[in-house]
Amino acid sequence: MTTFTTGTDTLTRDALAVLQPGFAGTTAPDWIRRRLGEGLASVALFGRNVTTAEQVTALTAQLRAERDDLLVAIDEESGDVTRLEVRTGSSFPGNHALGAVDDTGLTRGVARELGRRLAECGVNFNWAPSADVNADPDNPVIGVRSFGGDTALVARHTAAYVEGLQSTGVAACTKHFPGHGDTSVDSHHAIPHIDLDATTLHERELQPFRAAIAAGTRAVMSAHIRVPVLDPDRPATLSRRILTDLLRGELGYQGLIVTDGMEMRAISGTYGLEHGVVLAIAAGADAICVGGGLCDEGTVQSLQDALVAAVRSGELPEERLADAAARVRALADWTAGVRRSPAGTVAPEPEIGLVAARRAVTVTRAAAPAPVTGPVYVATFNPAPNIAVGDETPWGVGAELERLLPGTTTGGFTGPGAGEQALRAAAGRRVVAVVRDEHRHPWMREALDTLLAADPATVIVEMGVPQSAPRGAPHIATYGAARVCGVAAAEAVLAG
Repeated sequence: MTTFTTGTDTLTRDALAVLQPGFAGTTAPDWIRRRLGEGLASVALFGRNVTTAEQVTALTAQLRAERDDLLVAIDEESGDVTRLEVRTGSSFPGNHALGAVDDTGLTRGVARELGRRLAECGVNFNWAPSADVNADPDNPVIGVRSFGGDTALVARHTAAYVEGLQSTGVAACTKHFPGHGDTSVDSHHAIPHIDLDATTLHERELQPFRAAIAAGTRAVMSAHIRVPVLDPDRPATLSRRILTDLLRGELGYQGLIVTDGMEMRAISGTYGLEHGVVLAIAAGADAICVGGGLCDEGTVQSLQDALVAAVRSGELPEERLADAAARVRALADWTAGVRRSPAGTVAPEPEIGLVAARRAVTVTRAAAPAPVTGPVYVATFNPAPNIAVGDETPWGVGAELERLLPGTTTGGFTGPGAGEQALRAAAGRRVVAVVRDEHRHPWMREALDTLLAADPATVIVEMGVPQSAPRGAPHIATYGAARVCGVAAAEAVLAG
């Protein structure tokens, strides 16, 4: 592609301003620092950019030395999707656990403490919360990222989360508009279709977004999903009917509209990355999330060039690009203003995440469960991780039970025959079986059948959506696999 950019004129600066790119490494590369001087207004951090909180603080300070009003974004939902604690597991339970407790004050407090920690690290834009109603229990990508399957519950906790997070000066980004909960396809791989009637869409899917808008959410993230009742031709991220007519027009939303990751196959595999970015801005998106996979300067250059070329060819109105860039800069101004104000000072609540995880645990006991008094064998049954969660973050109860019950050993299993493998590894010891979404994986269900047939005293810990009927002695549901959920589950194992 011909390079049009000069890095100085208004058009090229606006094209850079709408991009939210990622980069490699734990320090700021020279090309990112140079682009900040040329008009780049946002960067995105991913797990690859994080080692410790202190390192992230130094990184964001390095970036802000180039541009003080920088938006630093992160995908920190907590729970199963964590970037700040990608190597240890999150200190906070995710949405499903908070929904299970159903205390909006607790949700607000968890989000506030998360926001405080993000702000302390120099992060001021969080791609959270998920406002999706988990209408399809077999959803492969949302699951425990949702507050639950009840619309009113999801709406009130979405609002509470937005209020708590933004009280710290960290902008919330409510996602995935117009609702990704009723899908059986992961948009990282293909375009999901949501075949809902208009009434169901408005009464179920859209209500949490209405609540988030009323709570003042500073950003909304679009979903790469096709909703024929709204637009039979294009997915939401590329649909003017959905982003401009519905979100801005009917719902009255005036904040920043951000796309979900544009490298996801639902967009890049169907429309091409560069063309998809142009279509998204034309449809009404203001900021382009890119960098989860492609994180090099060449990607930024090609997207900037594509936007400039689209304006010059008449495909993209220059006014639309300028409006998008202005909304990005306005959000940066808001975060900077709150950061400098006394209202941006929040007292720490370091234990609130563990408190929330403990409150979320549900224990179903057999008629006469045998107490756990000595070392056990922890068999963790691992499903294939979805891309949003990733495979870097540890999960389960093994490490905590090894600490609480010296002599405990652990093993991981997956696929057909996993139950027999776990029995052999346990060698007669009592088994604590740890699963994630048993209802979605027949091989996992068969593994539990095998373990329970061999020993009805097998303890089962479900760390996904507890959709299957409880069984085990006892059955412990955590509603998520955050590190604190594992701690709470291990305590419940010992309590019997």
